Amino acid sequence: MIQDRNRQSVSSHNPLQVCFVAHFAYGALAGGERGHIGGVERQTSLMAKWLAGRGHRVSLITWDEGQTDGEIIDGVQVFKLCRKDAGIPGLRFFRPRWSSLNAAMKRADADVYYHNCGEYVTGQVAMWCRRHGRKFVYSVASDPDCDVRLPEMRSLRERVLYRYGLKRADRVIVQTRRQQQMLLEGFARDSLVIPMPCPGPSDAEYAACDRNRNGSQRVLWIGRICEVKRPDRLLDLAQMRPEVHFDLVGPAGESEYARKVCERARTLKNVTVHGPASRDRVADFYQRAKVMCCTSDFEGFPNTFLEAWSYGVPIVSTVDPDGLIAGKSLGAVGTDVPQLAAGIRELLASSQQWRRASQTAREYFAANHAIDKAMARFERVFCEVVDSSVRRTGS
Repeated sequence: MIQDRNRQSVSSHNPLQVCFVAHFAYGALAGGERGHIGGVERQTSLMAKWLAGRGHRVSLITWDEGQTDGEIIDGVQVFKLCRKDAGIPGLRFFRPRWSSLNAAMKRADADVYYHNCGEYVTGQVAMWCRRHGRKFVYSVASDPDCDVRLPEMRSLRERVLYRYGLKRADRVIVQTRRQQQMLLEGFARDSLVIPMPCPGPSDAEYAACDRNRNGSQRVLWIGRICEVKRPDRLLDLAQMRPEVHFDLVGPAGESEYARKVCERARTLKNVTVHGPASRDRVADFYQRAKVMCCTSDFEGFPNTFLEAWSYGVPIVSTVDPDGLIAGKSLGAVGTDVPQLAAGIRELLASSQQWRRASQTAREYFAANHAIDKAMARFERVFCEVVDSSVRRTGS
């Protein structure tokens, strides 16, 4: 990881008491392969551990996955909800899911509660904080959470609770200026743009992987194999560029779309379907890739972008958060398959152009998303929302 070696601990006289509400994050915090581990869960775990390392009292609320309530992992105390499948369908929304969330938030007894990802839980957390005089910081995970239509929220209950939480949050954090503008125009809600943190290789590890991929003609695609991420476009690219090898990495759902994509991918000689990969294996894919490709219809600010840039891997993409890829020469942008193919061809054909994009990507990551750089901004926000005169330092 790129870290500031001079990082100092927070004064023990005035630590924050922060609770992260992330139902699916136990696996990411504890390690291993159990449970759902996505970008939000990895970031939440990373943030919690960093703040604990700074001397803050940090807790995390997750589903009951068999862990002991109140156990401490890397300085983070874990309070559990009910099991995800507990209760009677139709009634379990209220009991035991909502009731166990309220009970866990009470046990955590934090000054400020943090939730990332737009859903009904956003409103539940905001409601408890408002009732108990605690602070609430909400962080946007993707562009649809900023769309006034809330296209990814299927039920009225979810939309109502999310809107309530968004309105009542003490601070709202977004990843891009586009998200900031969408919230302002659609919800009349102010927000702060803060780059998200991401672990990355040390300078020595980066230099080693840079040497190892000399001559590589590998393009990496990584994510959930689902319709919104359009991996079918990657297969079209593979047919257009038979001299390039494409690595398709990620879990496939049970949908007919995912099944057809995997079946078609296995018929192409220059495509390897790897399936889901552990965090250790994911690092290997970045180390071997010359380019990463994103084919999604929409994204927020994918963790995979940050991870790729940390390894100096340029990105050829259909989405470009705040115009960073094009504006800072971090790869290439294309609206259709031929344009994506052209971007890949230009980067792989010119070692000089690829080298410039690779170095720029690494420098951009180090300046904005390296853990200490990004987390210092989050720490300041938490400190600002919690008035120092009301912190319960001894509890």
